[in-house]
Amino acid sequence: MADSHLSQVQLIQSLIDVVNTIGLKGDYIKSHKKECALLTRRVKLLAPLFEELRESRQKMSYKTCTALHDLEEALQSANKLLQMCHDGSKLYLVLERQAAAEQFDKVNADLECALDALPYDQFASDEVKEQVDLVRSQLKRAKGRVDNHDSQIHSSLVAVLHEKEDSSAGFEELQMLAEKLELRTPAAIRQENQALQEMMLEKQNLGDDNHEQEMCFQQLFTVLRKLTSILPPEESDEDTPELDRVNIAAGVYVSKATKHHAEIRAGLGIEGRGSQISDVESAGAEKAKMQVVPDDFKCPISLDLMKDPVIVATGQTYERACIQRWLDSGHKTCPKTGVLLTHLGLTPNYSLRSVIAQWCESVGMEVPNQVSSKPKPSKLLEYSSGERATVEHLLLKLRSGQADMQRAAAGELRLLAKRNVENRVCIAEAGAIPLLIGLLSTEDLKTQEHAVTALLNLSINDANKGIIVNAGAIKPIVEVLKNGSKEARENAAATLFSLSVVDENKVTIGSLGAIPALVDLLKDGTARGKKDAATALFNLSIYQGNKARAVRAGVVPPLMDLLRDPSAGMVDEALAILAILATHPDGRLAIGQASALPILVDLIKSGSPRNKENAVAITVNLATHDPVHLVTTYKLGAQDPLRSLVNDGTPRAKRKAAQLLENMRKQLESTQPFTGSECCT
Repeated sequence: MADSHLSQVQLIQSLIDVVNTIGLKGDYIKSHKKECALLTRRVKLLAPLFEELRESRQKMSYKTCTALHDLEEALQSANKLLQMCHDGSKLYLVLERQAAAEQFDKVNADLECALDALPYDQFASDEVKEQVDLVRSQLKRAKGRVDNHDSQIHSSLVAVLHEKEDSSAGFEELQMLAEKLELRTPAAIRQENQALQEMMLEKQNLGDDNHEQEMCFQQLFTVLRKLTSILPPEESDEDTPELDRVNIAAGVYVSKATKHHAEIRAGLGIEGRGSQISDVESAGAEKAKMQVVPDDFKCPISLDLMKDPVIVATGQTYERACIQRWLDSGHKTCPKTGVLLTHLGLTPNYSLRSVIAQWCESVGMEVPNQVSSKPKPSKLLEYSSGERATVEHLLLKLRSGQADMQRAAAGELRLLAKRNVENRVCIAEAGAIPLLIGLLSTEDLKTQEHAVTALLNLSINDANKGIIVNAGAIKPIVEVLKNGSKEARENAAATLFSLSVVDENKVTIGSLGAIPALVDLLKDGTARGKKDAATALFNLSIYQGNKARAVRAGVVPPLMDLLRDPSAGMVDEALAILAILATHPDGRLAIGQASALPILVDLIKSGSPRNKENAVAITVNLATHDPVHLVTTYKLGAQDPLRSLVNDGTPRAKRKAAQLLENMRKQLESTQPFTGSECCT
């Protein structure tokens, strides 16, 4: 009895505590402010109910206890949601407003359900009963409401995401977004940067590190960089490295990712690179113009457009060759800030590299060639004697020829390479890469898995990419991809993706038989394996010669299967790859033979903005090169959704939709109309 009473007292106190916690949170961010305020007000109205329960000291029925437990759980969920809206990233919450709205709906529904089950009329005073009745009626009416202010902020953010770098309209939207979200000072930008990083790492820790999330965060770090660029001169903060460009977005992924190859995928998602690459065919139509290079794209040392931007320990970004010369000359400080560098590692800024490439294409400038990753002599980083000794000891084990020692050593190197940039350079310069490649052929599957994953983690360092490829790793990695364990196959695919970031490696990897093995993994791999295979195939197919190889390997049928099965969660990846293949004659033939047009037209009608963009790009390529496909597209009823895209699609989708409608119009005016009486207007 005493224990039961104690449990009852603890439950009531827990309810009071969570209500008080919610009531003390203060102001919320500009988006979702109304929902937060309404939810907080409703929760605070329940406080007198719990106070009366505590004062009554009467034993509660089983039904009452059960309902209060449910109510406490719902209130904890409300507290967690409100905490996210209080401390979370403003940009993320705006972009993901629909998901946040669904969370508010769920919390309101849970509270309503718990209150409905609570027999509060048996113990509450008349005044408190009226308050609870009021809360219940408000919760019933709370579902499905959309705040106009939030819609305006969301529209501004979407406009900023879709506008080109030099667009005056985009600049106006950016100013509006900064005003509405109060991101107008270096301090506010720093706080938002921290919140965005913490939210990103939380998603990764929860295992939510899929491609869509990666692209979401990459886009938001880009917006944050844009917001930094419009700070007034008097608000600039030269001593604050956090404000530099993409704000270490790629560096955060590389240095803080919690999964063994989340680091590889970050900042290099299919969608981001896809929109850059698959739009190449239309870039030539733009007139080349003399352009002033944005300051954010210039190296602070050379003041030239960066080809291979890298991030140093302070967070500043430089052209790799320039900062390497600075370091090789004996300097140990950041050139721009003068701050002593805590380490001499260089982290590739993939996000900025992608943004620079997109800007170059949008203004008709030649995209700067990526610097070769062939290894160059460089000074060994200053490691502690303990780190050196550990690596050397592990290499002795790798050379021992004893299976157990090799397995343990490969596993330890895998973890060390995952940990930080210094370890990756130290392990490579100690000579581990050839030894790990040798272990890829072992019959011990666990050793093989450790070895390929260690190479994956080492390949995060750009210089190591060249060492790995030049040491002859591709063929053994392909063998692991074909015959290894489930995790080894997945990590082999991820390694090929990482290595293929360097353009010259795309040719080597494609010529050594990797593509058929990746297609096999795309067909029969796990969900993670299929995603790894898709990212690698996308990157490899950027090279023209690999497009035909992918088609010959049979990549189109499994991609079509993924389009037909949205539950697999890979529609984005499948469309991105097909959009690249559709620029090649073999690809167009295979896609046409796969009866893709009905699915593509459906996606143009009802897909996400990015899916509509890629679907219409594929359709344009098919229809432009084969009038039969143009007729089929017309007969499938694509005209209305195409007109909608012209009005409200992404910039690229608008161009493609307009081009397809124009092709239809010309076909109708020709001597071969679609039918005798139809008209395309």
